[in-house]
Amino acid sequence: MYFLPEAIDKYVVAHSVEEPELLRQLTRETYQKILQPIMLSGPYQGRVLSILSKLIKPKSILELGTFTGYSTICLAEGLPSDGELHTIDINEELEDFQRKYFNKSGFGAQIIQHVGNAIDIIPTIETSFDLVFIDADKPNYSNYFHLVIGKLNKGGIILSDNVLWHGKVVESLNPKDISTKAVLDYNKLLKEDSRIESVMLPIRDGLTISRKI
Repeated sequence: MYFLPEAIDKYVVAHSVEEPELLRQLTRETYQKILQPIMLSGPYQGRVLSILSKLIKPKSILELGTFTGYSTICLAEGLPSDGELHTIDINEELEDFQRKYFNKSGFGAQIIQHVGNAIDIIPTIETSFDLVFIDADKPNYSNYFHLVIGKLNKGGIILSDNVLWHGKVVESLNPKDISTKAVLDYNKLLKEDSRIESVMLPIRDGLTISRKI
């Protein structure tokens, strides 16, 4: 769901940096072969992630929710030559698909794939991070935050995707809607936690930038 008028949205996209050809290929193959291709970050948000990563200049990145690796490659564009990116996804069937594009991107040696439950995997990664991107199952967003905040370096950034959740965050809550309730709770957490300062941006489905104080 986009929240800007269509004409304005198209103007914004037209006046932003273009999507690299490799990511166009990744998108095409995702739509041809993978279920739920709508889970891709997409070209505009991908360029937002790329430029944020380049501005932050992280030596270490953690991504929760790899899918087919589109956002992973975008984030990796901001890594120095000795930096690394850990990405976690629960779907083992996508691992080879991801790796093919990671290697084509030139960042293959810097991207470390983890397959399984992020709640179990995060504590086993013995490093701290300059940048964390959370784009996984919504009911665990708050759990992920509590697991990563201690691993985030001072001044480090958490990027949280889908924080507007198709606009449901401002609608009457259906008691059976677990995901929307989780996003509402998570947004409240980001607003109130004294360890961070956060700004929510109405980019695509909502993106919050949180900086560790």
